[in-house]
Amino acid sequence: MFKSYILDLGKAFHLHDLEIVYRHCYPFSPCETLSKKKLRLTKTNGNNLWYAIYNPNFLSLRYLHSKALKSKVKPFPFIGDKVGQIEKDSQSYLQNAKSFEKYVGIYKQAFEVSIASGGEKSIERHVKRHGKLMLPDRLKLLLDNTEDFLELSVIGGIGMEYGNIPRANILTGIGKVMDRYCLVVANDGAFKGGSIYPITLKKQLRAQEIAYQNKLPCIYLVDSAGAFLPLQAEIFNLGGSTFYNEAIMSAAKIPQIAIVCGSCTAGGAYVPTMADEAVIVDKTGAIFLGGPPLVQAALGEIVSAEDLGGATVHCGTSGCTDYFACTEAEALQMGRDIVASLHVSSIEDLDIEHFDEPVFDPNEIPGLISSSGSHQDINIYQIIACLVDGSRFQEFKAMYGQGLLTGFAHIKGHLVGLLANQGKINEKEASKGAHFIQLCCQRAVPLVFLQNTLSDCPLITKNKNQDVSHGLVLKAQAKMLSAVSCANVPKITVIIGNGYGSSHYIMGGKAVSPNFLFAWPNARAAIMEPYHLAQAIASETGAENSKETLDKLLGKVHRESSAIFGATRLSNDGIILPQETRKVLSQCLSICKAYRETRSQESPVFRM
Repeated sequence: MFKSYILDLGKAFHLHDLEIVYRHCYPFSPCETLSKKKLRLTKTNGNNLWYAIYNPNFLSLRYLHSKALKSKVKPFPFIGDKVGQIEKDSQSYLQNAKSFEKYVGIYKQAFEVSIASGGEKSIERHVKRHGKLMLPDRLKLLLDNTEDFLELSVIGGIGMEYGNIPRANILTGIGKVMDRYCLVVANDGAFKGGSIYPITLKKQLRAQEIAYQNKLPCIYLVDSAGAFLPLQAEIFNLGGSTFYNEAIMSAAKIPQIAIVCGSCTAGGAYVPTMADEAVIVDKTGAIFLGGPPLVQAALGEIVSAEDLGGATVHCGTSGCTDYFACTEAEALQMGRDIVASLHVSSIEDLDIEHFDEPVFDPNEIPGLISSSGSHQDINIYQIIACLVDGSRFQEFKAMYGQGLLTGFAHIKGHLVGLLANQGKINEKEASKGAHFIQLCCQRAVPLVFLQNTLSDCPLITKNKNQDVSHGLVLKAQAKMLSAVSCANVPKITVIIGNGYGSSHYIMGGKAVSPNFLFAWPNARAAIMEPYHLAQAIASETGAENSKETLDKLLGKVHRESSAIFGATRLSNDGIILPQETRKVLSQCLSICKAYRETRSQESPVFRM
């Protein structure tokens, strides 16, 4: 192991990577270039000393080396020369960072509303009167480590037409239980008794889709009063899909486990009864199609919830549940024990211990996002350099189709195939992308899309040559879209800027069923750029000459195209901050690999 020390203007730092830019070394004389104020001294376990010049802007890092270092060279070249100088003290950088904070502030406001659940009175009633645990407390007892829990769609349900529905009234996420990745779906009984809204249903179905794609065992923490009846027309038919999914996943040998912590009323009663194994908590857990109020209204009989469908009834008489727990803590421990008994093949050592941090600081990314909001001037090399191990990136076909960057890199030790926008996806870019995706599929390398697409303009022209050119572009884009849709490797997408038009689909959009789809708070996604979309809508309504109407439409389109609005409507799997992106991508890659069976590609790689 190497230990490294930096003396930079009197401030000491610790380095994890010593050989990161060996291939960019330059021969020079130490006595001519070394300065005490910018000197890196690195020492091995032996007596050899290593010296390097430290450039505070990371334009270049040069190492004086010996033959021993050659065997330590890491794969893929350092891309510092393509990043350019990041001037953190420049006016544009500071303005960009300040503008980005506005988006973060909007997101944090929605986040605070989401985690507040039903408010103080509702929480007090849930905990003190009913003796139940809150969602965070249940997670602490169920999961190995809550810090590693990847929660999905946290702000889903905020600002709905029928009001704020915190967390869409259901928590979904992925964490480890007995060292196995599991999907957790938990109703929030502290808000409206855990009632199911249309957005709740949508979130649960997406969670089950993720579980099916990644073969994740499912644990349902059930505490729900059933459908929110005033909106039953939007819930009833689609609601049955959640039960269907349980059966389909069980048939596919994806375990389904239910822990009944509260009421399971009406359709919710099918969640535990269709699970492979079910636990129920005495006195607080209950399962019935119609609760005591409905029984009294229909039959005139007064019956308690415990006598109608409590733990004793279902464990001792009906057999709907398998394990009787006296407390929630005991029930959640039983759930952990069930997971420990699962015969599921999980890849071990998914958490890679040794990897290099990026040379460029991910915390600097907000200052790299233009405050104009157009996102067209983002230098994607800078973004990649802040996200990948050692800021090393092996670019594929660098001189061809330069509007789309493709290549290989590592993210916390995981090898990935990166596709990132640096312009419009024309014929060359689409052909290049299709070629690269086939390479990744053949090698079983997961795909990571960094999406920042340009708006698709209408292909209307009187020039035959241009018509032919547009046709070739469309043909190539269709080829890449087919490659993305049929890719047999995990697909993880992050919208870092714009997600406009058909290019959004091509770059791993929701339509092509990515394993995970996240967005930065500044991002936008729509059928076209907001101003053009507002004009198109105004034209269809005959109001293209009304400035007032156009301004209203533009405001509406701007709001609805924002990634934060999309996150509340579950158009993505959640908002992540740039500085968190590397961690989230690493989590997703580990999750995708955990139970994955490699599917061979039966065809050769078709070149362009």
